[in-house]
Amino acid sequence: MHPYHPPLFAAKGSFFMLQQMRKVAKSRIASIFLGLLALSFGVWGIADIFRGNVDTSVATVGNEKIDADLFQRDYRNFIKNASAQLGHDVTAEEAHAKGLDHQALETTLSRTAVDEVVSNYGIRATDAQVSSAIRAISAFRGPLGDFDHQTFLDRITNAGFTEDSFVDVERHDIARNQLMVAVHDGFALPPGYTSLLFDYVEEQRAASYVVVPKEAAGTAPAPTDAELDAFIRSHPSQFSTPEYRDVTYAVAGPQDVMNQVHVTDQELQQQYELRKDLYQVPEKRDVEQIVFPDEASAKAARAKLDAGTGFDALAFQRGLKSTDTSLGTVVEADLGKDRGPPTFALPVNAVTQPIKSDFGWVLLRVTKITPGINKSYASVKDELRKDVLTQLATAKLTDVTNAFDDASAGGATLAEAAHRAGMRVVHVAAVDKNGLTPDGTKADLPTTADFVEQLQKSEIGEEGDPFPSTDNNVYVIKVNGVTPPKLKPLSAVRQQAVTAWTADWESRQLAAMAKQLVREATEAKNLAGIAAKVHSIVQTTGALTRNGKVAGWPNQLVRNLFDAPPGKIVSAQSANGLVIAQVTGISQPPDPMANPVYFQLSNTLSNEAADDIDSTFALAARAHLGVQVNQAQADRVTGG
Repeated sequence: MHPYHPPLFAAKGSFFMLQQMRKVAKSRIASIFLGLLALSFGVWGIADIFRGNVDTSVATVGNEKIDADLFQRDYRNFIKNASAQLGHDVTAEEAHAKGLDHQALETTLSRTAVDEVVSNYGIRATDAQVSSAIRAISAFRGPLGDFDHQTFLDRITNAGFTEDSFVDVERHDIARNQLMVAVHDGFALPPGYTSLLFDYVEEQRAASYVVVPKEAAGTAPAPTDAELDAFIRSHPSQFSTPEYRDVTYAVAGPQDVMNQVHVTDQELQQQYELRKDLYQVPEKRDVEQIVFPDEASAKAARAKLDAGTGFDALAFQRGLKSTDTSLGTVVEADLGKDRGPPTFALPVNAVTQPIKSDFGWVLLRVTKITPGINKSYASVKDELRKDVLTQLATAKLTDVTNAFDDASAGGATLAEAAHRAGMRVVHVAAVDKNGLTPDGTKADLPTTADFVEQLQKSEIGEEGDPFPSTDNNVYVIKVNGVTPPKLKPLSAVRQQAVTAWTADWESRQLAAMAKQLVREATEAKNLAGIAAKVHSIVQTTGALTRNGKVAGWPNQLVRNLFDAPPGKIVSAQSANGLVIAQVTGISQPPDPMANPVYFQLSNTLSNEAADDIDSTFALAARAHLGVQVNQAQADRVTGG
């Protein structure tokens, strides 16, 4: 679906602005209460809204307030970065579930606290430092590879900054970095500490082992009904019915109000023009360029290319890095009349002939081609009409919600209010947390995560508020009652109980056998005796690493071997029985100073420790300055 474009439609975010006011005026007492409440607003300071004294900060660090607007900008960019790392758009629900809202707030609090310390120390960044840092940011380079002021403005505006505010942020970043580099610069963990960790990580072990088949534990006897009953009672989670909820919900979606919305051809044409950047996209190319002082130099370089010299090698010979040659992703117009046409006539990885441009002779190479898009109004009209009608219908659901709220506030039941509002009502007599009915079939319930979450947290007997779902529908949920979990009778789960009881018996027998065999092997100081006793053989492993795996072994056994001293005998149950193993060799890595992995580990650990120092410094600054968080305001910003 295409993004929403004003001014044809109302903003979808205003969907349910008044829904929290519902049901307030259901009685005369409530009306009196509202009157007193309104009076109290006047007495206690609602006029502050008009005097401009409302505190919109999400937190205060020392004497510095963190304004909600600034935190919203930073949080929006934080989520953009998280989305880029995760490879998909992070929703408000996902951000809350992953704790990203908390991380963003913590980052802002720590940054603000350190900035206060920086200010107290009088550390400043000069205009020259700020200018140089901004000009060095690759995202602000124009088609020619140099800093481009318009590109800079476009990028920071998209991120929610003005030029002054971005410069101010960059100035604070530089000053902050001066302090933090002084705090941790040059920090390195002691060689002995790193060597100890390196030995631990790189240590290898060998073992001999005996596999004891499950059959060695014997054949489980047939359990009695009394034993099965006791087993069922001791494992209620395995043998109980789930909690079932009796649910009634009302639903309305765009399809329910589609017949109430209309769009003209003229409005569709307007929408096409607004979305033209989606339908008319020029071809783009990733281009690299080498500049030469004169035509002769350019022709000589072209001759080297023809003779087999690579473009990268040619750039290297001229002392150029990839950042020096890259022009980024450009359209033909970005390169001008001299360089554009020949460059956009090339296939991927081809190089132009020498071209005389405004600033010298150049060779250009195309490294990637992104085809353009050219969709006419006629070709997208039907798709556009469907999209526009869906948006209009979705916006129309505001009227449905308001109608439901009005009816409900007047005392109507959920079913009555839904009927008046034009919503459909669905009743599910029993459904578990997995959306299944008692007979195991899928219940007639939406499967969107927000609906399921709302259903699970709904109070029994309470009618919830209307809420929009990610499937574009509006729902109202009421949980009429709950059937608690109930232990199933033996007759209903006999086979399941016999299987679980038998597995438990075998596991207990193997555990007892393992204890005895390990004791015997420990006394003999080898595995030969117990191998003969269980009609098995002693086998040996190759070199084992801490994260290594052995076919047929449970992972726990490898961990047990690395926790054991030399010669120690350990055991663990596997899917096929029992494995008893003895540590037969321990190998520490040779001189770590000759191993490049050691230096990688040392650098990694030192950098992580330095990051911890930074975090500790920020936390100390916060504790010294004092932090107060307006959690309600922060939640409003993050949608938490």
